[in-house]
Amino acid sequence: MSTMLPARQFSSLRLADVLTSSLLAVRSEPNRLGLPAVSKAVVVLADGLGVSALRARAGHARFLAGRLTKADVIDGVFPATTAAGIATLTTGLEPGQHGLVGYQVLDADGDRIINQLTGWDAGMDPATWQRARTVFDQAADVGVPSFAIGPKRFIGSGFTQAVLRGARYVAAESIGDRFAAAREILASEPTALVYLYVAELDVAAHAHGWESGRWLAHLETLDSEMARFASELASDEGVLLTADHGVIDVPETKHVLFDTAPALVDGVRHIGGDPRCLQLYVDPARIDVTSDSLAAAWQVAEGHRAWVYTRAEAVAAGLFGQVDTDVLPRIGDVIVAARKGIAYYDSRPANQSARSMIGQHGSLTDEEIRVPLIRAGAFSR
Repeated sequence: MSTMLPARQFSSLRLADVLTSSLLAVRSEPNRLGLPAVSKAVVVLADGLGVSALRARAGHARFLAGRLTKADVIDGVFPATTAAGIATLTTGLEPGQHGLVGYQVLDADGDRIINQLTGWDAGMDPATWQRARTVFDQAADVGVPSFAIGPKRFIGSGFTQAVLRGARYVAAESIGDRFAAAREILASEPTALVYLYVAELDVAAHAHGWESGRWLAHLETLDSEMARFASELASDEGVLLTADHGVIDVPETKHVLFDTAPALVDGVRHIGGDPRCLQLYVDPARIDVTSDSLAAAWQVAEGHRAWVYTRAEAVAAGLFGQVDTDVLPRIGDVIVAARKGIAYYDSRPANQSARSMIGQHGSLTDEEIRVPLIRAGAFSR
């Protein structure tokens, strides 16, 4: 067993508090974020917009960066990946409860690795795989209409059904179109809870890096649209902007082909997670390989640049929050979370297209975990 201390202590306010607090504000009830009572609340999720990147490009995002103080920095989730982060936002629960504990995880019943963003099929029911009621479901219970605004391509996807159930999906293609759709909802509804998804930053970061001109252009667009939207808010309308995770750029020269070290894959039946947060599943037929022995091998080889945990250690450290018994098998027997600027890849599969990604996330570093909480309208400090 590893004797490592937990990699981080999470902040008292977290991503799980954002949408739940917004609904409570619409209901004029006390909430974790201390939001005042409003008639309508909008939560903007800017996929991949970490605090460190926003601060580094503050001159190109004067509205957002100008509202970012130390008190407006919260922690996302571990793993710092979209499936886990958005599910936490929309349920108000940590991954160990809602069950989306990574990008790719083990479906033990099917003895297979599944992609929790795009891999939904008949063997993976969104209504039960994501185990919690959403905040949108809770809004319906009290008569508050809720809306989810995002690109048309996500309508009806398994992930949408899993994490946005209870909300009416409104398709809008561009960032500007999505804010316009939100404005229309606010104008027509006496009370509402609105979720607005911005995918562009994360897409650009993966393809080109967060330091690219493409990423910067999307940040400038988001900043200008947020500023315009905030300027038009009525006195009973509040807006919060947050993110599911941050991003770091990892060049190909920093790829670690871990399968070239036999001890690191011996006895491993399945490999899940992200390149910056591997989840390794031991072959149960290999009685000579255990989570402890595999973790020890990784600690020797990679402990200087990664946090290595057994599942038991990660759960005991609270990395996934409180973990339900049914969720435990989805978590890797061994978790390898990069703490240097590297990404782990298996060079054995024929399809190596994932190695073209520049922007990466998933681990426990500040760059990946810390996200903004920008307040506007009635939610301004």
